[in-house]
Formats: sequence, C-alpha cells, structure tokens
Amino acid sequence: MIPPVVDPAWWEDRRDKTVVADVRWYLDGRSGRAAYDAGHLPGAVFVDLDRDLAGSPGPAAGRHPLPDPADFARAMGRLGIGDGDRVVAYDDAGGVIAARLVWMLRATGHEAALLDGGLAVWEGPLESDRVDRAPATFTVRPWPADLLADIDEVAAPTSLVIDARDPDRYRGDLEPVDPRAGHIPGARSLPCRANLDSSGRFLPVEDLVRRFAAVGVTEATGVISSCGSGVTACHNLLAQELAGLGRGRLYPGSWSQWSADPGRPAATGDEPG
Repeated sequence: MIPPVVDPAWWEDRRDKTVVADVRWYLDGRSGRAAYDAGHLPGAVFVDLDRDLAGSPGPAAGRHPLPDPADFARAMGRLGIGDGDRVVAYDDAGGVIAARLVWMLRATGHEAALLDGGLAVWEGPLESDRVDRAPATFTVRPWPADLLADIDEVAAPTSLVIDARDPDRYRGDLEPVDPRAGHIPGARSLPCRANLDSSGRFLPVEDLVRRFAAVGVTEATGVISSCGSGVTACHNLLAQELAGLGRGRLYPGSWSQWSADPGRPAATGDEPG
C-alpha cells in the first residue's frame, strides 16, 4: 500500500501511472464542478462528493452517509477508476475534502493517496477541458466493519472520539448546516485543518504525533473519528496513518446524524463535556 499522503515529486515521477482525482466541494454551496471547469490539474477527473462518495442524506443517516458498496463501485467504474488503478486525489483545501475518496479507496484495499498541498503545489498551467476516462471494472467490496463505528458505539462512555470540525463549530458558537450546535459529549476537539502548515502542506510527522497525543491518541486502533458528516473526519484518519499511529475508525453519520436525534445530548464549550 502506498503512503496516505504523497508529495508533488512522488506524483510527478508517477503521473503516467496514476489516476488524478479532483474532489473539490464547498460547505458554503459553491460548485466544485464549476471550480474544476475553471481549472484543474492535467488529466484530473472530477469526483462529486454528493453523487459519487455518499448515499442518500437524511436525519437517520446524516448528510453524507457512505454509499452502498455497489453504488460506490459503479461510480468509480464510470469515472474510469478500476481495480488496478492507483489514485492521487486533491482539492484546494489541504485535502480535507479529498481525504474522503482516499479513505474510501484505502478502506476497500485500493492504492490511493492525497497530494500534499493539493492544487496549489502545481506550478504548470491548469487545464479546463473535462477529462473522461474509459469506463473501468471496479469490484464491489463491503465497507470493513473494523474501520467503522455507529452512533451507539460513539455514545459508549469508553469510546475515544475525536472531532475534526473547526473549533467554533465544536464549541457550538455557530452551526451553519446541522440541526443543533455543539459536539458529541466526550468528543475531543482535533481540527483537521491544524494538521497542515501555513502553506497547506501536512505538518512533519513528529508534530502530528504530538497533536494526537495531546488529545489522548497514542495509537489509532479503536479511536473514532467524527466531524460534521463523515468527510473531514477522514483527514484525521489519514493523518493518523501518516504519523505511524495506525488506522482508526470513521463515524460516517458524525454530528449531522447525532444532532438530528433529539434524544442525544449535546455538549458546548471547549471541553469534551
């Protein structure tokens, strides 16, 4: 398995042997497709978070539940991503969105990585033509149960849950999209964007290790990663791998599912609660 994050030089050396995936998406409603059409990395296919990487949204499942494995396989095949392909994915936000595709591929045994720094590291001209690859065969594989956690496991008092959202959403200062503000009681704030330096590249491994240790994570097995809807949580999961801590578990429903259930308590403020 290739590393979860690769630098631009790694990608440059293997461009003819990788599928490049543009996974831009914006919480404020801007169009990722429009951003792709305005300019993308050479040869990149556009992967739509809502269409290709999520099932039907709803209060019982959250805003971006994992799709049925057969639907995911069809989406990848339609995009020209096959069983034997190696995928390098990027966005324009340090990988916090593209991490969802990379995690999904790696979870099902495929070679995939984030491009460290994303769109900004490319110094050559961007392309504006849409890229259509020939359809490919992508075998249906179930989501591994040992890499997922459901809402009841998250609620267990012994669970160690980390929350990838920005601190103001964790505290409950604001909530732009979900039913209630705050966080899952007991969840520890670990904003995924703080995995990056000021240039949008991942921090050195030793700094990532310190970040996770500060919230009690010294080994990722059993750690549950949450966020708003199971997307940016994947960034923390890949950062754990990059730091050599192992593979944690994703809570796909995340706060969008938890906050939609009036029977589930909400905590606010800086402390886990």
